[in-house]
Amino acid sequence: MTSQTTVDKADKAPEPVSVPAPAKGLRGHPWLTLFSVAIGVMMVALDGTIVAIANPAIQKDLGASFADVQWITNGYFLALAVTLITAGKLGDRFGHRQTFLIGVIGFATASGAIGLSDSIALVVTFRVFQGLFGALLMPAALGLLRATFPAEKLNMAIGIWGMVIGASTAGGPILGGLLVQHVSWQSVFFINVPVGVIALVLGLLILKDHRAENAPRSFDILGIVLLSGAMFCLVWALIKAPTWGWGDGLTWTFLAASVLCFVLFAIWETRVKEPLIPLALFRSVPLSAGVVLMVLMAIAFMGGLFFVTFYLQNVHGMSPVDSGLHLLPLTGMMIVGSPLAGAMITKVGPRIPLAGGMLLTAVAMYGMSTLESGTGSGAMSLWFALLGLGLAPVMVGATEVIVGNAPMELSGVAGGLQQAAMQIGGSLGTAVLGAVMASKVDNDLAGNWTDAKLPPLTPAQLDQASEAVQVGVGPVPKGTPAALAEKITSVAHDTFISGMSLACLVAAGVAVVAIFVALLTKRGASAEAGAGAVHI
Repeated sequence: MTSQTTVDKADKAPEPVSVPAPAKGLRGHPWLTLFSVAIGVMMVALDGTIVAIANPAIQKDLGASFADVQWITNGYFLALAVTLITAGKLGDRFGHRQTFLIGVIGFATASGAIGLSDSIALVVTFRVFQGLFGALLMPAALGLLRATFPAEKLNMAIGIWGMVIGASTAGGPILGGLLVQHVSWQSVFFINVPVGVIALVLGLLILKDHRAENAPRSFDILGIVLLSGAMFCLVWALIKAPTWGWGDGLTWTFLAASVLCFVLFAIWETRVKEPLIPLALFRSVPLSAGVVLMVLMAIAFMGGLFFVTFYLQNVHGMSPVDSGLHLLPLTGMMIVGSPLAGAMITKVGPRIPLAGGMLLTAVAMYGMSTLESGTGSGAMSLWFALLGLGLAPVMVGATEVIVGNAPMELSGVAGGLQQAAMQIGGSLGTAVLGAVMASKVDNDLAGNWTDAKLPPLTPAQLDQASEAVQVGVGPVPKGTPAALAEKITSVAHDTFISGMSLACLVAAGVAVVAIFVALLTKRGASAEAGAGAVHI
């Protein structure tokens, strides 16, 4: 196959998968396949948010800094973002069943290793391994669904798949709160071991390997190196910028290296016989819009959620279970909203539900910017519920837009693009909104401290105090009189909230931009075929 042939194929409307008559036994049964891959996908989706509730407990137990806690999240996102597209290509080349099962085994093993870790360095290291194996698992799951389901039922299957991700993502804080409070933070990771065993057994019994007739036969090694380098430099710069400074030479060096690698990758992909990503994929405006939409949604959601857990636990003094329960409106509306969004997308297409979802997300993030230390549960619940209702159609619909507008032989790459977009967005959210928070706290803390007539701090003490305030903790030395400790804590909470409010306003602005991107989406050819399917 020549490069031009690949480009021409990618330009055409994607062709639905030709699927044999439904299997009579377990192997290859479409709905059992969906159940099987959903168990594995649930692990990865849960770990995107379940750890947020555990972060304060990990911080206290291992003596971690704010930067260390960010790395628990960012190390996972970095590994996922860098390797997802390559992992999708591995599935296209060697079979999605094999890559899915390897991903399940590796993810469960890395999870168990984190639970046994006794230092923050080991936790971060094994979080990276979690990300690497999760990258194998996620696009392979989509590839299996695309290959197993007939066209008239694919739309419904991907909708249910998106619902599982949405429900798992939203349910993470509640499950995490129960485990952290009643067992330990280690149990948040240990739980993946039995789930992984179940997913492995089901996968061995049920999953059937399918390979597209036009699946790639060669492997674009240089393309993998260039794309991985570009993704690494981009995400690394975003993660380190708050520490180095956005104007620092190192930050701009990595950003420039990322741009250079992306340019070289684009040039190479037009010349190689079987490219890693046929660039003609991005001539599809709906597919490109779907990828951008996933990035913007993840920035608003993951970035905002990172601070909310510290707000609930450290400012309001809630237990992990209580903070998880206070996020129940978010969880509940995502679980309820996902099937409703799937039904609406099937009827009217993705454009209106996606734009409406991002509008609700923008309003919710603006509402969260008004939270204060004395805000009651009712007001918090309103904004959390609105956020869940807004995110549900995006979680479901953007996946259909991306995968449905890609040709069958690139289903793994399309799944990798969808997940890479979400992980890059998550990294952007924690990095950029983290930088906004840190900058606001640094700017306000000294003045707020002086205005409260608290004892003056040396520059070193101010830096230490700022780090504590960034997670909502009052920097109260041991033996401080109660009245003085209360005043210090009050200043710390007010300063933290001012930083969180600004970060939420930025997230709301991102969601507004996403509304206009959503208007560029449309249903793919496979989803069109499934639009009339109402019954399983």
